[in-house]
Amino acid sequence: MRRALVALCRRAVKARRLDDGAARKFFEKNFRPVTITPFGADAGFLTGYYEPEIPASRFPSPRFSVPMYHRPPDLVVPKTAPGEPPPNRGDVFRRTATGERVPYWDRAEIEEGALSGRHLELAWLENAADLLTVQIQGSARLRLQDGTLLRVNYDGHNGWPYTAVGRVLIERGAIPRDEMSMARIHAWMLANPEAATEVRRQNRSYVFFRVVGLDDERGPIGAQGIRLTAGRSIAVDKLLHVYGTPFFISAALPIAGPDTSDPFRRTMIAQDTGSAIVGPARADLFLGAGDAAGAIAGRLRHPGYFAMLVPRGIDPVAAGARMPLPRPRPAAKAQAGAAR
Repeated sequence: MRRALVALCRRAVKARRLDDGAARKFFEKNFRPVTITPFGADAGFLTGYYEPEIPASRFPSPRFSVPMYHRPPDLVVPKTAPGEPPPNRGDVFRRTATGERVPYWDRAEIEEGALSGRHLELAWLENAADLLTVQIQGSARLRLQDGTLLRVNYDGHNGWPYTAVGRVLIERGAIPRDEMSMARIHAWMLANPEAATEVRRQNRSYVFFRVVGLDDERGPIGAQGIRLTAGRSIAVDKLLHVYGTPFFISAALPIAGPDTSDPFRRTMIAQDTGSAIVGPARADLFLGAGDAAGAIAGRLRHPGYFAMLVPRGIDPVAAGARMPLPRPRPAAKAQAGAAR
């Protein structure tokens, strides 16, 4: 797939910028649409993400007291080459003074000061709810007190599995399922600071960041290593898909407002990933930066239909014959045995 996409990208570069009709013909000539769905389902699942803009400071103060950390030097990511972007899931360890590898500090331990005094702070935020928002989205525009815009991006995690705090709040009855959004989580945490600490620490995963720009209004850099385009870039399961793969996604989404059902039919490019993005027909739509994009992203949890645009040099039937499939579920195996 990667080799086939590289060849088509070279062909696209030679074709230069095309008008809509010529671009459509290019895709029809060079790609074959293949419908993909999760096992046992008719449709995939769509969510949205965005780049928040958050007030911040370079120095701590009574107002800005929550640190945002660089990736610590004692954080070890096995099987990652020097200079290679850190994965968003998988094993991570802490190297001790004796060289031993142990589990890295979890969220509670870091919030209690496990990294204090090591000069790892790249900025200070107003509250832990802001930090959690940035950690979930993976990037942010930090608006410093002098008006400067500091761009930060994901640069690793502490190795603990991700737990969705939204699911925790739904299970505890704090927020109704049909009202769940990042904005509702943020508001609840600000209104319930003591309870928020305990809920937040249910997610033991913790994300670190790096500075990627100053006064830069361009899109954030995705896991593919290039800048994301609002409304065209998606995050996918990188264990299943190759970055650069085009998808045609069709859905009815509340774009214009929370109660609308707007047709969304668009070619999107796989350019990012996320720890919660798992499965063949699962995508997180990148919607841009700021509060307006965040409002749309927060209300997207909808079914969607996926067509992977496969280069015509690949035979999907032949490739599918060699595709490893998951083992049958125990219940399915028992039913098959009973039927025999």
